Amino acid sequence: MVQPDRIDAHQHFWQIARGDYDWMTDDVAAIRRDFLPADSAPVLQRHGIAGTVVVQAAATVAETDFLLSLAQDHDWIKGVVGWVDLADPEAVQTFDRLSEHPAFKGVRPMLQDISDTRWIAHPAVIANLHELAERGLRLDALVTPRHLDVLAEVAQQVPSLQIVIDHCAKPVIAGGADAGDLWRRGLARLAEMPQIMCKMSGLANEAGPGWAADTLRPVVDHVLGHFSAQRVMWGSDWPVLNLAGDYDRWRSVSDELFAPLIKADRAAVYGGTAQRFYGLDAG
Repeated sequence: MVQPDRIDAHQHFWQIARGDYDWMTDDVAAIRRDFLPADSAPVLQRHGIAGTVVVQAAATVAETDFLLSLAQDHDWIKGVVGWVDLADPEAVQTFDRLSEHPAFKGVRPMLQDISDTRWIAHPAVIANLHELAERGLRLDALVTPRHLDVLAEVAQQVPSLQIVIDHCAKPVIAGGADAGDLWRRGLARLAEMPQIMCKMSGLANEAGPGWAADTLRPVVDHVLGHFSAQRVMWGSDWPVLNLAGDYDRWRSVSDELFAPLIKADRAAVYGGTAQRFYGLDAG
């Protein structure tokens, strides 16, 4: 059986002079510089990564256009998850324009930064999510545990929408803390819905200093136990990852965490799931 390509299902690029990265305060000074394809290509090659999915880092359509221009020039950028204002009555026209580029795979509202936990369930947003689904586009859900119940409601209202939960819904595990029953119950409920998948990414930043396989294992085991490897995809969250470690360490720890999986399941997590979910071209 042909093994799927290795895919990094979640990484970012940015160019500071573009000026729309509002979250880049002094708190993230270590990564407040340009990160472009030339910076990641050697790392991807070293780890045998055949392609990546690049995810928005600014709440502007202009940044999505920038990412699509990078994909135009680098065929290993297999997919782009952009940003569109899902409350905008004219969002459909933006979906259609962006979809003219084959790398455009879906959108990601920055839900973690919106104070209204139920924003994603507003009628105008739900209407646009139906339009998103009709076009075969996906939703990346940048959520925290407070969003899990409302995300389940959204999934029930728009059952044809393919959803992936970014960063395992950012469990609160800093300093060795337990992820908590709210997170465990919420993830388990979402895993019952076959249209929802989960990204194994961002956990190093959530855990903070001292993260290792043993500290992350309870989260990883819970996610894999409920979603299965066929609905879990690996991502680096590079270069945000650099605030808590580096690509080499995250890959090494991930290999340790996934060691108990059979070969076919490891292949799914490291590429097959992302290829199926995003409809990525092979090779």
